[in-house]
Amino acid sequence: MKQIEISTEFIKLDSLLKFCGAAPTGGAAKEMVQAGEVLVNGQPCTMRGKKIRPGDRVAAGGAEWEVIRLEGHLALD
Repeated sequence: MKQIEISTEFIKLDSLLKFCGAAPTGGAAKEMVQAGEVLVNGQPCTMRGKKIRPGDRVAAGGAEWEVIRLEGHLALD
């Protein structure tokens, strides 16, 4: 499993798929999500705008990523 570092409170699922290289374009990411090809925390997710937060795990195309907070950045609640 690879780790993806973010410095924000969340990243949208379709943006994460582009960022980690699972999808070459936003359109491809949208199609993957709508087709049910993406798992979030082990469950199929068809919401491309789902907010993915540190600690969440995303799997697609045979790969899996864990989202972590970039060191030195804290979320403001």
